[in-house]
Amino acid sequence: MSAAVHAYLRAAAGPGAVRSGPFLIRFDARDDARPFNYAVPDDGASPTPDDVAALVAAFRERARVPRLEYVPQTSPEVEAALLAAGFVPEGRYPLLVCPPAEVVDVPVPPDVRVRLVSDDPGLWAVARVMNEAFGAPEATEHDVARLRNVLDGGGLVAAASVSGQVVGGGQLGRPHEGVAEVAGIAVAPAYRRRGIAGAVTALLTREGAGAGVGTPFLTPADDAAARVYARTGYRRVGEALHISLP
Repeated sequence: MSAAVHAYLRAAAGPGAVRSGPFLIRFDARDDARPFNYAVPDDGASPTPDDVAALVAAFRERARVPRLEYVPQTSPEVEAALLAAGFVPEGRYPLLVCPPAEVVDVPVPPDVRVRLVSDDPGLWAVARVMNEAFGAPEATEHDVARLRNVLDGGGLVAAASVSGQVVGGGQLGRPHEGVAEVAGIAVAPAYRRRGIAGAVTALLTREGAGAGVGTPFLTPADDAAARVYARTGYRRVGEALHISLP
């Protein structure tokens, strides 16, 4: 499972990914936010100090924070090399999976509607609620373009509405060999604790089967989020490491 997720992370870097030694780097030229700029090591990588220095230089040249998001079980020698170069772990997050057939419906109030969206108004609404929930700046066309790119690659975008107003959303990334990440699960602050995050996750997980995703995965940011996903049927199979150079 760890190797399959790692392969997905490298594929998700996209055609514009930059190779630096045993690392593949995803850069967003228009957004310096950390979630959109990170490296993934090759499986079994054993980077030298020169490899790590070149990696850092690639980020610095683009005015980005040097950082990685990866599954340490697949590359057990990488962390020590990064720590020796001054990198500091941002967090270790549980890696959770749920086969679509095992997803559990989460009850929501009767005024909540959860659906897939693909039209421009729907994508704009989801982008706005995502940015609000994650403390990002006001949504721009670039944020919406990222969601369109998810759809163009065979992924899914979901929205949750109350009285016609989009108050939650999330996405299922473009699949790679049947694996895809459930990400960006967001709920506007005033509408939290109503089961909306779980309902969006369940919908994406279930509908992902029709998009060819047999192994959806996610990495919750904290224990509270992990409990939400556990209620939809997700279970831990490993760990993801986010690590950066201050």
